[in-house]
Amino acid sequence: MTAEFTMETDAQGVATITWDTPGKSMNVMSLQGFAELDAHMDAALADDAVTGIVITSGKPGSFAGGMDLNIIAKMREDGGDDPAKSIFEGIMKIHAILRKIERAGMDDKNKGGKPVACALPGTALGIGFEIPLACHRIFAADNPKAKIGLPEIMVGIFPGAGGTTRLSRKLGAMGASPFLLEGKLSDPKKAKSAGLVDEVCDDPLAAAKAWVLEAKPSDIVKPWDDKGWKMPGGAPYHPAGFMTFVGASAMVNGKTKGVYPAAKAMLSAVYEGALVPFDTALKIEARWFTSVLLDPSSSAMIRSLFINKEALEKGANRPEVADQKVRRVGVIGAGMMGAGIALVSAMAGIEVVLLDQSKEAAEKGRAYTEGYMEKGIARKKATPEKKEAALALITATDDYAALKGCDLIVEAVFEDPKIKAEVTAEVLKHVGEDCIFATNTSTLPISELAKASESPEQFIGIHFFSPVEKMMLVEIIRGKATGDRAVAKALDFVRQIRKTPIVVNDARFFYANRCIIPYINEGIRMVAEGVSPALIENAARMAGMPLGPLQLVDETSIELGVKIAKATKAAMGEAYPDGAVDDVIFWMADQGRMGRKAGAGFYSYDDKGKRTGLWEGLAAQYPVADDQPSLTEVQHRLLFIQSLEAVRALEDGVLTDIREGDVGAILGWGFAPWSGGPFSWLDILGAPYAAERCDELTEAHGDRFACPELLREMAGKNRSFYGSASQSAAA
Repeated sequence: MTAEFTMETDAQGVATITWDTPGKSMNVMSLQGFAELDAHMDAALADDAVTGIVITSGKPGSFAGGMDLNIIAKMREDGGDDPAKSIFEGIMKIHAILRKIERAGMDDKNKGGKPVACALPGTALGIGFEIPLACHRIFAADNPKAKIGLPEIMVGIFPGAGGTTRLSRKLGAMGASPFLLEGKLSDPKKAKSAGLVDEVCDDPLAAAKAWVLEAKPSDIVKPWDDKGWKMPGGAPYHPAGFMTFVGASAMVNGKTKGVYPAAKAMLSAVYEGALVPFDTALKIEARWFTSVLLDPSSSAMIRSLFINKEALEKGANRPEVADQKVRRVGVIGAGMMGAGIALVSAMAGIEVVLLDQSKEAAEKGRAYTEGYMEKGIARKKATPEKKEAALALITATDDYAALKGCDLIVEAVFEDPKIKAEVTAEVLKHVGEDCIFATNTSTLPISELAKASESPEQFIGIHFFSPVEKMMLVEIIRGKATGDRAVAKALDFVRQIRKTPIVVNDARFFYANRCIIPYINEGIRMVAEGVSPALIENAARMAGMPLGPLQLVDETSIELGVKIAKATKAAMGEAYPDGAVDDVIFWMADQGRMGRKAGAGFYSYDDKGKRTGLWEGLAAQYPVADDQPSLTEVQHRLLFIQSLEAVRALEDGVLTDIREGDVGAILGWGFAPWSGGPFSWLDILGAPYAAERCDELTEAHGDRFACPELLREMAGKNRSFYGSASQSAAA
């Protein structure tokens, strides 16, 4: 077994413990790693020849990326029928190792310890920053690409290896809040300004060694281990501290709406821990951390936003064909979407040909990258050199001949089959036979659009979400004739531009819009029924949706909703189910209330486009009923309507992997991230209850809530999506 930690002691008595996980580009903590770190600390502390200790990394440019989540999984498994006890004891063992580093052999009077410094070559995240926090001084390399912080809250947990307790005591509750409650990451210089690290230098290892040789006994006693220590900013019972925690509680509940257990648990750990000695505070942190790990919400978030997302980004469902890395991409259409695609492609180092009907329009699209990079420079997120490099990769043109040499085309013109067909035919005259053609569309069937190509096996759909540079999901649509190489090309391209791909099969609205349109429609239906618009919107946000359905249709435009409704009705004929919705949006359109861009929709807006509240005139046409449904009833209508459509997409073969369904839902339209996605949410509810609730909703509101056969079958066998044999391999 290859060691993950090694130790060498130099002639001056400095023991350097180097973390270098075999086979990994960045260190990831494992059970073996913890055992080796503990053993090296024991050896260094017991060796009279060792005067000081430095912990560093053997990886260039990084210290560590976090912890292997299999550690937590093993703790849970080892617990059998009592996983809480096993997890708590496992976490306390980790606390003991880090506390050993922190105390470094000191006795009860803070005497006799050895100085321990940490040298960070670069990125230090999660446990990779909790270990440094336990050391007596942190030296970070002047590496602007490095990220330092505790991002655990972003995947549904919180720093549970002492990071919560140490950082809150180091900076105070207020100072620590952006790093704990928001998962804010900082480059080394900003980390030093914030008090996260102590020194930023060119050679952190040399500086750390020099420091441990000169450190005084008082330098190695942490403030919270010193007599008379008081929490920065005030403890909870101090007037200033009281106001801090009251404000923090309000902020957490305001942002999370009470549906994210980790944030509330972390705040409780900080509050309760601040009232007791440090070692007791660590036990409190471990108890709250155990509670969060056993919460189904946190488990689902970890699975979807960490494990499954990472698997998809690494090509979990990529066909086994040769590397399809994109070298030169042609983007057809330089509007908002095309300009965004050109931007992210150039930022990924891909050569871009941006083509539009006129050179002026193409140059305007190229200027989008310039403006974006200039904003980045102003915020110190980019440099003039990076801006020039990105712009140098984009050729703006109106000449199709410039597409020669492109190995991928991404067409992003108007959502009109005739226009798309004309563009497809013209493009194919100028590119090589092996070029893959991708059409960016959110609704048009790929198999029909592919008829414009003589090589439909090289034709594929790519659905970008707007704005391209901000939205992480890309939906790849395989048409009936699309070949594996086209799928691999699209996947490799999406991974190059650092997005998360899902692959779905061709069908009306594909996957994302298939699920989000019913959500919008359900909100509009409730308006027609007399449900208070404020109840609809707040129920959605309190269920974890980033936007209520009425705000969402305003953002995407009511005009677009009218167009989609007319096209869908024309295609479905008498089977069209949304007449009640059309009554509302067609009436809104007749009033000139087309959404946010028009400055009027379900919401009212000021001259700057800022929402000023729900439009009061709505009640004149659709009066609010005296009897209002319960909050839970409204939330269930909004969440079930999306989740059931996701299940139907799986039944219909549009989705082939529930991981893609969950990750796509969260990243694509913000389906209640706390739930882990629609399939995870149904698993949390349990199939028997979900099926029963479907029947109740169907009886009350109609067949759109009818329980899918797959869910009904699972309910009968009391099975779950992530536990079903049919999904075990994929999930």
